[in-house]
Amino acid sequence: MNLELANEPSIGVIGGSGLYEMEGFAEISEHAITTPFGAPSDKVVMGKIAGRRVCFLPRHGLGHRILPHEINHRANIWALRSLGVRWLISVTAVGSLREEMAPRDIVVPDQLIDRTGTGAKHTFFGNGIAAHVGFADPYCGELRGHLLAAAQALAPKVHAGGAYLCMNGPTFSTRAEANFHRMIGADIIGMTNAPEARLAREAEIAAAALALVTDYDCWKEDEAAVEVDTVIENLQANSAMAKQIIRALVATIPENPTSPCHRALDSAIFTDQSLWPGETARNLAPILGRFI
Repeated sequence: MNLELANEPSIGVIGGSGLYEMEGFAEISEHAITTPFGAPSDKVVMGKIAGRRVCFLPRHGLGHRILPHEINHRANIWALRSLGVRWLISVTAVGSLREEMAPRDIVVPDQLIDRTGTGAKHTFFGNGIAAHVGFADPYCGELRGHLLAAAQALAPKVHAGGAYLCMNGPTFSTRAEANFHRMIGADIIGMTNAPEARLAREAEIAAAALALVTDYDCWKEDEAAVEVDTVIENLQANSAMAKQIIRALVATIPENPTSPCHRALDSAIFTDQSLWPGETARNLAPILGRFI
């Protein structure tokens, strides 16, 4: 872990590999991070926007070569935290489960439904250190507020809130599944955001999601069922807007990490520090550093 980099609170962005190719992104460097949990999706691209340090990580790797269920979320979040990331924006393509959330709209969700069922791969804890973080509100309210303000000032249609349902993939939903997801209260659907948000909370990173609607999944009978070509076309149409929103957002994020999310572990760790195995504590140094 580079202590010099880790000591400067930074802003992280996880999303498509082209997001860091934006006007005003300067002092660019690439960082190949080694983690105790394996390799991240790709190198972290670091630079400055409006004088703030921003770290970009392509979720699926350059060239989109990693399927959703293959993403090493622990390595991704560990890598960003080791570089000092304290705020995280997850830019994510989603299907809509609601008529009013149309393709090419933007949603800033406030809730999550996790149906990935991958358990141990979505926590940093275990191996001798037990912790249970609060997750009733999975996104940072303060960061969501800044993100909404930036999006509403720039995008034609922004939805303030909604429940993101996270499924495994890589196939899209059946019609029966899509209608079930609607019935249980989900508003949008994707394959990646739940593990990112859970691990960010454990890493004391304030997180929010910028969801780009690409399709109506397959529940809407008068629309064609979701196809990759449609997803890509609508995602590309929204990518320029996402870059503008991120650029505007960065300047509004506080410089000091004072959100309750930045102290999520205060009452979450059950295991007395005297019992922490040395190797486990060392592996979690970017996350547990303030306790050691």
